[in-house]
Amino acid sequence: MAFNPFEHRGIPIDDQFRNWGQLDVAPVDPDNSDPYTKCRIIALNGLEVEAIMYSHHFARMCPDIETKRQLAKVRYVEQQQQKVVNWLLPGQASVLETTISYEQVATDLTGWVARMEPDPYLKACYEFGLLEDFDHLYRYANLYEMIEHRKAEKIVDGLTEVMPGRPTYQQHRNPVDNVREPYDRDAAAPLSKLHALTIMAAEQQTMNFYMNMGPLYMEPIARQLYQEIGMVEEEHVTHYESMLDPNETWYERLVNHEYNECYLYYSFMQTESDPRVKGIWELHLNMELEHLRLACDMMRQAEGRDPEAMLPRELPEPVTFEPNKAYIRELLATQIDYTTLGTGIVWEAHERFEAMQDKINAERPSTEVVIDEHRHKFGDEYRLQTEGAHPVPRLRDKPYE
Repeated sequence: MAFNPFEHRGIPIDDQFRNWGQLDVAPVDPDNSDPYTKCRIIALNGLEVEAIMYSHHFARMCPDIETKRQLAKVRYVEQQQQKVVNWLLPGQASVLETTISYEQVATDLTGWVARMEPDPYLKACYEFGLLEDFDHLYRYANLYEMIEHRKAEKIVDGLTEVMPGRPTYQQHRNPVDNVREPYDRDAAAPLSKLHALTIMAAEQQTMNFYMNMGPLYMEPIARQLYQEIGMVEEEHVTHYESMLDPNETWYERLVNHEYNECYLYYSFMQTESDPRVKGIWELHLNMELEHLRLACDMMRQAEGRDPEAMLPRELPEPVTFEPNKAYIRELLATQIDYTTLGTGIVWEAHERFEAMQDKINAERPSTEVVIDEHRHKFGDEYRLQTEGAHPVPRLRDKPYE
């Protein structure tokens, strides 16, 4: 049965504040929990962080004090939600183990969105980023075995394959070529707007995580790897945020944010395998329904527009974490050599791309060094390929082999 978020009031905002005991949730079991439960936690944490930061930016630009007060009240609850969601992650999991889960999110969430995206240009943009995050998973998995002597298959549980994607050293582009064309707010399908917000939030959270966690390592190769991949995540945030129509008003995008949070909590509530975690998703959905109602009221009052006219009355089909193995193999066979030029995605390297490669890769990049060191230590690189996977296509040029 379809779910209409506009028909549900949710929990009144003044009843949403929780005390410390209610916020002190037990983490999931790192050894026995569903890998996709951790993926859902990471994805929703990114969504909440984006909602919080967007609200802060809105408040800094807003001259109306009543709007600022309303934003502050909702934002306080969003902060509590973020604490509950993020604190579900197990403390005994290492930063690197959590990193591998982050890249599993980037792979399988982007894979699902790309498969469901109705706009051909936006779909191509998601496919482009997907092959890059897929390669990051491979690099971190090799680092994980080197410094923690464990295999990534314990974390991803065979749901996501671990093998090379578009080599990370080829992902360093001139910044001007990371800016994409935005969707048209008046013509784009509502689902396209939700997809763009979701993947932007997930990539932004990954960028922030690497920015802060990378220097906490002592091992030089780990510090270097987080630094290099962290720079690619900056490119990805630029890539995805530029897909949003800048002509959307502050109130319009606030409504989009709140609707998208309802969509993701509802989606994950449908597929969550952990009953306790599912209860948290349901609670937060009921909070977000009220946040959506308040955002719609603010938009009506400030702009005299009906927000329900720009969003579907019923939530789209639920977002699902599921394997994307065949889809990724197809992309590896056809798109591994792609780069960008202006707002387009192109096959051949070009002068601006090659100039950036010469500058940034003047020394051997850490993403190649980590594979060299793994081969030296173990005799080969680490991969996790399931039965039936065809070999990864060769690149046009691999100067670091």
